[in-house]
Amino acid sequence: MARYRKKPVVVEAVQWFKPGDHPAVTTTAPERGSLEPRGVVQTAGGKAIVYPGDWVITEPDGRGHYPCKPDIFDATYEPEGVGQ
Repeated sequence: MARYRKKPVVVEAVQWFKPGDHPAVTTTAPERGSLEPRGVVQTAGGKAIVYPGDWVITEPDGRGHYPCKPDIFDATYEPEGVGQ
């Protein structure tokens, strides 16, 4: 079986903690039984929930956004210029 490496792509990303941290995130009511705020971001496939600490990644074409959990973000991305 052949092996493939993911092509490097530079993305813009902001870690979201509260309303106002990212202009693409709108605030919605906390989940039932929680005081933790949450947000909603429009993705190519519809709306996605953003929780405090999630990263909001801008699509490479700049036309959409999507949330990413911190552990997945840390395993997938590094600051531009590191490791080159």
